Amino acid sequence: MTKRQRDSTHLDSDLGWMLGVLFRAYVKASERALHDLPGGARGYQVLTAAVGDPPRNQGAIAEDIGVDRTVLTYLIDDLERLDLVVRHPDPADRRSRLVIATDAGRVAWQQRREALTRVEAHILSPLPSADVPAFRAMLQQLACNAQTLDPLEDLCEVALQVQPTDE
Repeated sequence: MTKRQRDSTHLDSDLGWMLGVLFRAYVKASERALHDLPGGARGYQVLTAAVGDPPRNQGAIAEDIGVDRTVLTYLIDDLERLDLVVRHPDPADRRSRLVIATDAGRVAWQQRREALTRVEAHILSPLPSADVPAFRAMLQQLACNAQTLDPLEDLCEVALQVQPTDE
């Protein structure tokens, strides 16, 4: 490790800067891979959920990908128009709809998955290949923990917690 890498006064040692650069690089490359899919990355996430087993309802998908249910409805409509997904009544709750990939949706998902695998390989290429699984496992651990904590789930509650009290 060089002196510059250890010096916390340099931007390249800032976690926020590092995450931001990686995020922007990933988004830019993945947008190219997903450009023809309605909703881009969000559409891919919905398609991924629709390919999964067991099938999931719209509410569960909205919660998992962090998108408003109304926005999700429009996105599913767009995917449905392209015959990539269908909605079926949920046998456990007739008011709920399960989102299921069609055969065309499974093919489209597989093509996008392969393209994103190439994007990921490009982004992770500076790492020794033996280190990639450990890096991905640590990143998954961090992401899952952050998703669980999600301190900004209710911004009103957060604002009330940080307001000074009159004492």
